Amino acid sequence: MAKVEVGRNMPIEWTINHSSRLVTAVSNGEVSRIEIEDYLDKVVTSDALPYAKIFDTTGATLALDDEDMMSLGARIRAYDGISDMGPLALVASSAESHDRARQFANLGGANRLIRILSAVGAAQRWLEAQSKADDRPAGPAPRLRGLLMTL
Repeated sequence: MAKVEVGRNMPIEWTINHSSRLVTAVSNGEVSRIEIEDYLDKVVTSDALPYAKIFDTTGATLALDDEDMMSLGARIRAYDGISDMGPLALVASSAESHDRARQFANLGGANRLIRILSAVGAAQRWLEAQSKADDRPAGPAPRLRGLLMTL
């Protein structure tokens, strides 16, 4: 398995670092549910659900209505049933993106830590603090592809 995977699905760019068990996503421009779902699919197929994640929306306009938010929340709840979920730092700088981040956190209902922060540096520091408090071994992520194919 590659140590680092990089993806670009305009307007979301992501990096999955398997060595540090960190997923970083940066969104710019208008972001739709389809683009977020494509990003989530890549996280799942890369076996990175248990990794810590930063999702930065500071350069984005989230084109998500309530139905989109409900759909994304249902997807996250389904993932929670098949794998551990790593902590998620949502970076939101505007009032609108902060509201959407809070809605996502509430609708996702996954058994994991979520924090909404206003800067990437603060998100990185928060995730570092979580990794120091986490006593789970940093072994390989569980293989999910076979399980997902049977669902």
